[in-house]
Amino acid sequence: MRLRKQALGTRNLVGARVEMARKNQGMKQKELLAQLQVNGVDMNASGLSKLEGQIRYVTDFELSALANILNVSVDWLLGREK
Repeated sequence: MRLRKQALGTRNLVGARVEMARKNQGMKQKELLAQLQVNGVDMNASGLSKLEGQIRYVTDFELSALANILNVSVDWLLGREK
């Protein structure tokens, strides 16, 4: 497992929770990317890495798809519920 080289950014609230939910489900980034593609979200590996590292913004379409794929609520991703 590779460790993050950069500190977490400040461009989104959901990145750390996306990574946590993905890893808790034993899902690799490649698998999440495939699910995003199936759900109409065009994202590459670099984009997902930057999203999880909170160094890129997240669109509303991406937020909705991530919540559905990871079986969590948008509110949970945003840190509004535990």
